[in-house]
Amino acid sequence: MTEPSKHYLVAGCKSWHRRVFTDVLSKLAGEWHYVGEREQLTLDKIRKCRPRYVFFLHWSWKVPQKIVDEVECVCFHMTDVPYGRGGSPLQNLIIRGHRNTKLTALKMSQEFDAGPVYLKKDLSLEGGAEEIYLRACSLSADMIKQIVRDEMQPLPQTGEPVTFTRRKPEESQITKLDSLEHLHDFIRMLDAEGYPRAFISHAGYRFEFARSALYDGRIVADVHITAEPKDKD
Repeated sequence: MTEPSKHYLVAGCKSWHRRVFTDVLSKLAGEWHYVGEREQLTLDKIRKCRPRYVFFLHWSWKVPQKIVDEVECVCFHMTDVPYGRGGSPLQNLIIRGHRNTKLTALKMSQEFDAGPVYLKKDLSLEGGAEEIYLRACSLSADMIKQIVRDEMQPLPQTGEPVTFTRRKPEESQITKLDSLEHLHDFIRMLDAEGYPRAFISHAGYRFEFARSALYDGRIVADVHITAEPKDKD
C-alpha cells in the first residue's frame, strides 16, 4: 500500500491565515506550504508540491475545478451544513439571530458547500466579525491537525439544504432596525479587515462604524467619516 504524502498546502487570503500557518501549521510533521494570492494557486504548483490535502482556511475566489479534481481539497464553512450553504455565512447567521454555529470541514466538490463532511466543531458568534474569524481560524488549525493525524474519511451531508446569498457591499448601509441590539449586531457582523463596514450616508458624507459596544440603552462605536464622491455631470 502506498504511503500517503506528507506534503500539505494551505491557502488563505487574510493576515490571520498567514499567522496561524506560521505559528501553528508549519510546525506540524511533514512539509507545509502556503499560498495567499489567487495567482499562486495553479495546477503546476499542485503537481510540483504533490500535497496530500489542500486546506482552504478562507479563499475569496472560485477554485478551478481542475484543481479540485487533481487533489483532495478541504474548505472550512461557518455553518452546520446543509443549513447555510452559500456566501457570507457569518453575516447571514448573525442577521438571523444565531449566537452559535458549527465550523464544518468539507471536501470540496463541484457544487458550493455540498461536499461530504470530515468533522464539525462548535463556534461562538459573539464579538466583532474579525474576532470571530480569528476564532474560526484557530479552530480550523485544530481541525486540520485531526484530519491529517487520523486520515479522516468524509461522510455525505444529510438533511434539507438551506442556501445563503452572498451579501453585496451596498447591503452594509444601515436601514431601519427595530432595536439597539439589532443595530449592534449589524455593526459587529461587518467589522473585519477587508469587509465593507456598516455605514450611513448623510449630507454628503459617509459614516462608517466599527468597534461597537452595547451598553444599557446605548451603543458606543468608532466612526470613520469621509466625503461622498461627487457625481460627475
